[in-house]
Amino acid sequence: MSESALLASLASAVGMEFYDLGEVDIDPSAVALVPETMCRRLGCLPIAYDGRTLVVAMSDPTNVLAKDDLRAVTRSEISVVLATQEDIEGAINRFHRMDESFDTITEGLDVEGGIESVEDIAGSEIVDEAPVVKLVNLLITQAVNDRASDIHVEPQEKDVRVRYRIDGVLHEVMRSPKTIQNGVISRLKIMADLDIAERRVPQSGRISVKVAHRAVDLRVETLPTVHGEKIVMRLIDKSAGLLDINDMGLSETDMARYRWATSLPYGAIIASGPTGSGKSTTLYASLNLLNDASRNIITVEDPVEQKIAGLNQVQVNTKAGMTFASALRSMLRADPDVVMVGEMRDKETAKIGIEAALTGHLVLSTIHTNDAPSVMTRLIEMGVEPFLVASAIDCVIGQRLARRLCLKCRQSYQPTVETLVEAGWEGAGDLEEIPAMYQAVGCQACAKTGYSGRIAIFEILLVTEEIERLCAERVSSDEIKRIAIGQGMTTLRQDALGKAVQGITSIEEVLRVTA
Repeated sequence: MSESALLASLASAVGMEFYDLGEVDIDPSAVALVPETMCRRLGCLPIAYDGRTLVVAMSDPTNVLAKDDLRAVTRSEISVVLATQEDIEGAINRFHRMDESFDTITEGLDVEGGIESVEDIAGSEIVDEAPVVKLVNLLITQAVNDRASDIHVEPQEKDVRVRYRIDGVLHEVMRSPKTIQNGVISRLKIMADLDIAERRVPQSGRISVKVAHRAVDLRVETLPTVHGEKIVMRLIDKSAGLLDINDMGLSETDMARYRWATSLPYGAIIASGPTGSGKSTTLYASLNLLNDASRNIITVEDPVEQKIAGLNQVQVNTKAGMTFASALRSMLRADPDVVMVGEMRDKETAKIGIEAALTGHLVLSTIHTNDAPSVMTRLIEMGVEPFLVASAIDCVIGQRLARRLCLKCRQSYQPTVETLVEAGWEGAGDLEEIPAMYQAVGCQACAKTGYSGRIAIFEILLVTEEIERLCAERVSSDEIKRIAIGQGMTTLRQDALGKAVQGITSIEEVLRVTA
């Protein structure tokens, strides 16, 4: 029995009301009557106020002391309704955002005249209570609370824009005065152990922090622009558990194809897709499947995103001469059974990895292409011989991440044949019955977006003898794709449409993420 169902039954038994805070319109003016720290301490949230009575959602209505404290602070009558603790905490995170804190801190910086030089922030007198330090900490904390995957700090002509990428889509969260630009950027570069005096070339670094007892790594990239250095931080939640291969979202057919590929003693399995499409997560799930005492598994990564017990994980260090290629050469002399290369980004790494797959090793790696069939032509363009590519690769996984529909507010509807045809549904005109699908609506639980979380969509290409021959003949990726579909490959669009029929995502999202 779920917590919400249990509380609803208990509320009915004692004559109280039970509210699902994801479906209730909460009055922001009521929320503002009680400080955030008090809401968190008492486990409550005001949701309505009529001038005399304050309606407060609580998970424990027997807490008389909490009601007395609320009555004393608000000088109003308190009416208690029941809600789950999870809903209350989620609503507190949504409504007590850090916008006011941002404003307060940036106002303080303005009064001080901003931080105009590197020396001001780099000096030893800077302590944890300095305004710029508070602002940076708030940016990171809010991003973690909002489930953001990336933070973009972007200097503009007259101000500084901060955006978070949540569920694959960028959202602007604040604009700050230009006076704080140098201070914030210098603070982030110090945290990432970068050269704060160098502003002309891109730099890469890493920050490790703890937010609400969660260990989070931030991969930091700086990029000089005409208005100053732009900083992008990729958030990696180290406390998140390893994804099980059965939870990846593969269909039964694709799962059978992929398990066959991972059962092979040697060859190459390549995950392809753009940046942020979940390739590394797929490889980690694969390593988790292969990880046992009978195999020697060695990985070379930049950076090591998740530490897995039983694996030998190598961190690339370009400054010290530890590149992908040099690490891979050393790994092959260490008697490996399975080798994972974080990314095939140059000819030397690709060639060594492909040759390793031909000499008795199972090689897993990633590469940036638009779809699975393009991997063959991309490797050939990088300078690897076509016959090596054809012989070494056994399986290619193309993937994307699509947003999941919010289960609390999604709405069922009947799409038209024209909509299905436009979405690429083969044989849509011949369907006897058009399947019902769901569309995004938006509620409090999903911050009015209609989506919450993401699901992976896949295409799995198995390299058969016919595809090997086509690859050796340097045919186009379109021809390889046509043959692969004829041999049973489900394309990204088809897999996404299947998930739309299941109610996991929407037609609009299918069109957004697939071509």
